[in-house]
Amino acid sequence: MATFSHSKLQSFEQCPYKYKLKYIYKIKPDIPKSIESHLGSATHDALEWLYIQVLENKIPELDEVIAKYIETWQKDFSDKILIVKKEFTHQDYFDKGIKFIIDYYVKHTPFDEGTLETEKRIWVKLEKNYPHKIIGYIDRLSYNKETKEYEIHDYKTAKWLPDQKKLDQDRQLALYSIGIKQLFGEQHNINLIWHYLAHNKQVESQRTPEQLEQLRQEIINQIKTIETKKTWNTNKMILCNWCEYKTMCKAHGNSLPQEFQEKENQQNLF
Repeated sequence: MATFSHSKLQSFEQCPYKYKLKYIYKIKPDIPKSIESHLGSATHDALEWLYIQVLENKIPELDEVIAKYIETWQKDFSDKILIVKKEFTHQDYFDKGIKFIIDYYVKHTPFDEGTLETEKRIWVKLEKNYPHKIIGYIDRLSYNKETKEYEIHDYKTAKWLPDQKKLDQDRQLALYSIGIKQLFGEQHNINLIWHYLAHNKQVESQRTPEQLEQLRQEIINQIKTIETKKTWNTNKMILCNWCEYKTMCKAHGNSLPQEFQEKENQQNLF
C-alpha cells in the first residue's frame, strides 16, 4: 500500500524522472528550498496562527500577525535559499510577505467566516477496498451558514493568477472536496476558494458530482500508470530552474550520487 497526494501526482506529471528520484529512490536533495517555497511557508504559518487565535475567540492585532510571520521567516531562513530570479533579493521576498499579511488582514477582519479547522488533514477514498491511501491538507476549512456550504480555503503566494477556466479544472481542491463530502455527507455543496495574496483577490469554483466522479477515475488511472511505469523519462522545462534535483539530473548533464547511480546502471542493463 502506498500513500499518494496531489503534490506527488503532480510531480509525476511534471517529470517522471524527478518522481523516481524523490519517491522511489527517496534521495535527499542537495539544493536548498527555493525562496518562493520559503515565502509560502512563512505566510501560510502566519495565517494559520491567525485563525487558531480566532478559533480561541481572540482576534490578534495586525502587528502580532506580522510578528508571527517574521518569527517563522527567520526560523528556517538561510542565505543559501535558492533565488532563481536574480533581479530580486531575499529582502524583496520578505517584504512581499509583509504586504500579503497586511492586505489579507485588512480585507478579512474581523474573521467571522465560520472557520472550523486549519491545516486539516483528510483521507480520500477512491473506491471500496482500494489498496492506496490519498492524503491531503486543507489550509482552512470553514462552514458558511448563509449558503449552507463547506468552504475549502487555499492560500497562494505566487504572482500568477489563473483564469476561471483553469480554476475550474484544478485538481487539488476538487480532490479535497471528495474527502470533505465523504466526511460530512455527499449532500453538501463544497465551495473551493483560493486567496491569491499577490493580487489581494479571492476566486472561487465548484464541482458537480459528475466532475468529481470523473476526477476519481482519472486519479485511479494515473496511479495505475505510475505503478506500471518502466522507463522514467526526464522533462526539461522552465520549472527545472526551481527543481531541487537539478544538480543530479541526467537531462542537465549531471549524475546521481554513486550508490543510486550504480542502481540506475544495473536497471539499465535489463
